[in-house]
Amino acid sequence: MTQPLIAVSTDVKQFENYTWHAAPQQYLEAVISGAGALPVLVPSFGERLDLDALLSAVDGVMLTGSKSNVHPALYGGDAGEENGPYDTARDSTTMPLIRKAIEHGVPLLAICRGIQELNVALGGTLATEIQERDGILDHRAPVSEDQDARFAIRQKVRIKPGTCLANVFGAGDIDVNSVHRQAVERLGSKLEVEAVAEDGTVEAVSVKGARAFAVGVQWHPEYWVKSDSVSQKVFKAFGDAVRQHAAARLAARAAAE
Repeated sequence: MTQPLIAVSTDVKQFENYTWHAAPQQYLEAVISGAGALPVLVPSFGERLDLDALLSAVDGVMLTGSKSNVHPALYGGDAGEENGPYDTARDSTTMPLIRKAIEHGVPLLAICRGIQELNVALGGTLATEIQERDGILDHRAPVSEDQDARFAIRQKVRIKPGTCLANVFGAGDIDVNSVHRQAVERLGSKLEVEAVAEDGTVEAVSVKGARAFAVGVQWHPEYWVKSDSVSQKVFKAFGDAVRQHAAARLAARAAAE
């Protein structure tokens, strides 16, 4: 079998007098080393993209984390500057991509901003600046110039029994590097909670009745995928689903010939 392809979301950035459609290297490395697949960057051109054609050619979709937030206009929230920055070009691409990936039965892994996009795409809402709420832990990264310190594994989440991730980790607590100031508030109608933090914050979800692996995590398994077993298990499960989809696609093509 040829190396399976995973479509990867991109952020739109202004740099050196150019507009860039880009993804951080950690995510691309994780696709290669953790999932055993080839990352394919999807430019954020919204409705100009033929997403049905894309999804017939790839074997997985990964939504990356980002400094930007989902625009609150998409879920009825406050679109003030304090809840930004925003990337509406990415929103216009990932929202339909998520829905179509689920419809096509293409494996989906949504990380950090990705889980928030997944929730909004399926009708949910987001809570902003959650660290300001009573009884909620500060899930933000510590202030540091050292990225390893910012993404240190320092938080426990509890995997719910009987879920997709319980099949990956077993039910119970795992240690993760959750780094965020927004979170799922009202859950999308097609989602179920897979894991929560000690303060009840939703840290993972899955798509109910999905034809393939379709999971969102609020933490960052891409960052320590080469050294942390929890992170490795996330990408192995995703990679296994991607290869299963690729095999089924090749079998269907051979049967049609």
